Amino acid sequence: MQFLELKNFLDSKVEQYNQPNFIANDPVCIPHLFEKKQDIEISGFFAAVLAWGQRKTIINKCRELLNRMDNAPHDFVLNHSDDDLKRLLNFKHRTFNDTDLLYFISFFKQHYKNFESLEQAFIPQQDIYRTEYLDISSTERNIEVSSEVCYTADLHFSIEQALNHFRSYFFSLEDFPHRTRKHISSPQQKSTCKRLNMFLRWMVRTDNKGVDFGIWNTLKSKDLICPCDVHVDRVGRLLGLINRKQTDWLTAVELTTHLRAFDPLDPVKYDFALFGLGVEKEF
Repeated sequence: MQFLELKNFLDSKVEQYNQPNFIANDPVCIPHLFEKKQDIEISGFFAAVLAWGQRKTIINKCRELLNRMDNAPHDFVLNHSDDDLKRLLNFKHRTFNDTDLLYFISFFKQHYKNFESLEQAFIPQQDIYRTEYLDISSTERNIEVSSEVCYTADLHFSIEQALNHFRSYFFSLEDFPHRTRKHISSPQQKSTCKRLNMFLRWMVRTDNKGVDFGIWNTLKSKDLICPCDVHVDRVGRLLGLINRKQTDWLTAVELTTHLRAFDPLDPVKYDFALFGLGVEKEF
């Protein structure tokens, strides 16, 4: 296909698949169960991390997991007791088990004690410094010294840097299970980071179609990398959007670079088209 012909074709497929009827049979239906921002983030993160295998099974396992957390994931991670954690034991999906799950809960608890949104976990901190301030009572003239950790975020970072930072930050708690590292990928490992890129698409992209949430503001749609799963990879190669022999991080970057030629402000909207074409076996 010529450039304009291919663009028009993919644009039409975006319109076809980027619709509310896409939600029900896709893991994105899991965060759509919630309205609270933090519940959307946590349930969406689990849905993305567990997204391998048949979509029906993924959705069922995510629903099971949320039921174990009383369908209130943000409240659960912040306020659970040791007895509450027992409800998570024996959860399993593929190679993800309760050891991994308990560490995820520990990470979320630590993060949400300090930050309002999970977006901060993907923002590389350029500088961490401690500020002290004086609160002087006008009546007793007592001096109370407090301190807080402040962050200066470098807003000129790539999604590659964001994902590398996230993995490092995610495993910054003491005594994390070594086995759990395989569930959080990064470009540094040469992974396509399909699941995390999908999660970022859900959280960052905003349009009037109702599939993606657009609840994050620091990361921008124009910088996202297209999730490169088996369907997207296959269709991308058939359409000449991927030339790289292997499938790794640079493959996802190559694909996204080609997609930016069609829409530089929102290249990953074409994930709908490529995935839809692949899963529906239109090719």
